[in-house]
Amino acid sequence: MPTTAAADQLNSECFCISLNQQALQQALESEISQHELSALIQQRCPHLFAEHPVFISHRQAQRMRDTIDAIEAVVALPAYRNFVLATAPDIARHTPPGQRGVFFGYDFHVNEQHSGLIEVNTNAGGAMLNAILARAQRACCAEIEMYVPSRSSVDAFETRIIDMFQQEWALCHRQRPLASVAIIDENPEQQYLYPEFLLFQQLFERHGIHAVIAGPAAFRLENGQLWYGETPIDLVYNRLTDFYLEQPEHQVLRDAYLCDAMALTPHPQTHALYADKRNLILWTDRQQLSAWGVAPAIQDILCDNIPRTELVTTGQSERLWKARRGLFFKPAAGFGSRAAYRGDKITQRVWQEILAGQYIAQALVKPGERMIAGTDAAQALKFDLRDYVYEGQVLWTAARLYQGQTTNFRTPGGGFAPVYVLPPDAGTLDLRSMDACCHP
Repeated sequence: MPTTAAADQLNSECFCISLNQQALQQALESEISQHELSALIQQRCPHLFAEHPVFISHRQAQRMRDTIDAIEAVVALPAYRNFVLATAPDIARHTPPGQRGVFFGYDFHVNEQHSGLIEVNTNAGGAMLNAILARAQRACCAEIEMYVPSRSSVDAFETRIIDMFQQEWALCHRQRPLASVAIIDENPEQQYLYPEFLLFQQLFERHGIHAVIAGPAAFRLENGQLWYGETPIDLVYNRLTDFYLEQPEHQVLRDAYLCDAMALTPHPQTHALYADKRNLILWTDRQQLSAWGVAPAIQDILCDNIPRTELVTTGQSERLWKARRGLFFKPAAGFGSRAAYRGDKITQRVWQEILAGQYIAQALVKPGERMIAGTDAAQALKFDLRDYVYEGQVLWTAARLYQGQTTNFRTPGGGFAPVYVLPPDAGTLDLRSMDACCHP
């Protein structure tokens, strides 16, 4: 049996609970050295961590990596960069000295028949939460034990995170070590993933890097240096969703970025080149790709693994409305699934809003499904996959389980889930021989 079928079988029939709640609590408390973090997560985001892992085949994982490599090959082309930046906001044409941008998130839907890149994010959240989740995994039967991440692999992931930020600093041609980091978001303490900010802060501090968490208004630009109180800030870890720093309250950060007063990562140019959803149109347009000199083999990878995407225009409204059941509609400048709609769910009122806004239409690729053990009976949850990427290299892969149109972290039994990749030679599985925990 192909490994894809084996992964589907495990997602449908294996009910192993891999999350050790006691280990999760211990990991949270040891990382933060505070007992309040576990309680904060329970209070604010109780459906942040799923109990069940998601299985994918080696082939599916490879197709995801191939897609990332193909996009990197296109983005590296001067013709592509010039084309995209010509119509981007002015700030995107400012090229900072070297930074690549941390924590790209490539989000995929995979199922037994297809895999599709849904979008790219340049400030993807959840990496540190997944590191904690990996520390709390257990093997409840011998067949699963080989997939559970080791402590050393999680340690290596966290080391790669620190190395990534230090590399961003080094790319700015700074000669001294990275000394201070500011984790910036709008009203950070009110953000849903605020617990992750605390995890990042502690990670930086453990490696001798002073870290603060603050909103944009807490900073000032003075003598070509960004300051937080009396602390000069070397690097800003940017979690804002104002990707081009256009809001008046972000003027200090904008000015500091334009005069290279600090390293800002990710920064506006990376968003324009990777995360603007209109880029999905370009990556699936063979005529345009050919004009840029993209090799046919790379075109094949892109068009096979990115659902065909087009801009929604009034001139195409009748055709798109008729075809809506096979489409997913997203605002070109949107984020976090806001104002995104599956075509079979939209009303005429919503359709008029879509036509009036800057939207893309993407061919629908259904997400995978993971059966989980409910209180009364098994239930099916959808899942998507996120590759955390830096400089084109996959650092970690995570899944998100949910119900509804889009990922929401509001689904009982859902949340971040570990991803176990089956080896290339995985064949037919006999779940009857596995421990009783594999069954509902």
